[in-house]
Amino acid sequence: MIIKAEAEADDNSFYSSKMAIIVGLSREEEIRRGTNGPKPNILYPSQFSNDQCRLWRRMTDPRPRLCRWVFAALGLLLLLKAEALYVSNVNITILQSAVARGAVCLDGSPPAYHLDRGSGSGINSWLVHIEGGGWCNNVTNCLVRRRTHLGSSNQMEKQIPFSGILSGNRDFNPDFYNWNRVKVRYCDGSSFTGDVEAVNPETKLHFRGARIFLAVMEDLLARGMKNAENAILSGCSAGGLTSILHCDGFRALLPMGAKVKCLSDAGYFINTRDVSGAFHIQSYFNEVVSTHGSSKNLPRSCTSRFGPSPCFFPQYAAQEIRTPLFILNAAYDYWQIKNILAPEDADPHGNWVSCKLGISNCSPLQLKVMQDFRMHFLFALSRLPRSPSTGMFIDSCYVHCQSERQELWFRDDSPVLSNRTIAKAVADWFYQRAPFQKIDCPYPCNPTCPGMASAP
Repeated sequence: MIIKAEAEADDNSFYSSKMAIIVGLSREEEIRRGTNGPKPNILYPSQFSNDQCRLWRRMTDPRPRLCRWVFAALGLLLLLKAEALYVSNVNITILQSAVARGAVCLDGSPPAYHLDRGSGSGINSWLVHIEGGGWCNNVTNCLVRRRTHLGSSNQMEKQIPFSGILSGNRDFNPDFYNWNRVKVRYCDGSSFTGDVEAVNPETKLHFRGARIFLAVMEDLLARGMKNAENAILSGCSAGGLTSILHCDGFRALLPMGAKVKCLSDAGYFINTRDVSGAFHIQSYFNEVVSTHGSSKNLPRSCTSRFGPSPCFFPQYAAQEIRTPLFILNAAYDYWQIKNILAPEDADPHGNWVSCKLGISNCSPLQLKVMQDFRMHFLFALSRLPRSPSTGMFIDSCYVHCQSERQELWFRDDSPVLSNRTIAKAVADWFYQRAPFQKIDCPYPCNPTCPGMASAP
């Protein structure tokens, strides 16, 4: 028997001190069982009782303080090698050929992606996941952004870990682990909708997101996606918005007989008032569309009805999408709470600072405002077609982006709705094993949400 440690990753992929003890098999036994063997028994901190500690001491060493000492030592190990069971590092592919067609990042550097090849039954299945990272709404913000990995491939990591929906480990991603899994890096600041031909010689900013999307997709087609039998376009946050706005376009690139669907994770941004009564996010998205010249690349079925800027919002753009779409979102999405409901400009005295750090910090009045926000979100969600081909997993957790976070995607302590994890719900929907359209009850009713053990 072996004992391993693991950590939960936060939104910036830094390891926290929250950890688990994994009681598994010896290396020889792991080799013997292969990838089809039983999952290890995972004991999380809340489950690691005194009785278990005493049992573990008897299995290892009778000294009374050894259990706590080893537990602390494992915590140190976590900082160095945590989540080794979940992730594999995947090399970057820089698409130099895209430069000639003007498909470049904000700073003019070539676009990039990471590809982990499929195998076995997944050899002709493709999961294309779009990185998130907000937007830049004017020249000043875009100039700052171009100096980061969100505006330049020169600043991107050469390897990144694949976890959650991108994991190549069957134990942690049972339905998509052997697909061709791609993460498209986000470096244009417009959810891949921009296309301005002219480049200001002073700023040297390039607004070419739509060209990047097409160039990357064409490269993937040449690498085998043209033979796809199954395909998903997914993304997180701004990438989740991309998966909505480009959903039908992605479908049009693939073989006629392929099963093609789209998954938007934390990308259903809503048009609503902030706590000051202003439509802050509406003005912001107007500026994004104007700065990047996005209007001609937004869904025409939407712009013909509402005009360009509203169609940057999924509640308008998704109404006419023909390709099956799954919405994965928290009703209390913390990015939307922080930036749409209570942005800094709407909260000059900082009354919402503590509340935005966690719902349990909110006053009764603030909690009511957040419950009202949830109702606005659900109303915006009601614009989606009520078809069996539409999927949704709307939990009441205070999170943002769940598909790449292993502890949220598929683990023994992951959030569930109707006893299904996100991974199971998405897979059942994709393979048409069972429809899934579930909306969670209001906060604080779901005990499977992260941090709910301490919720009021």
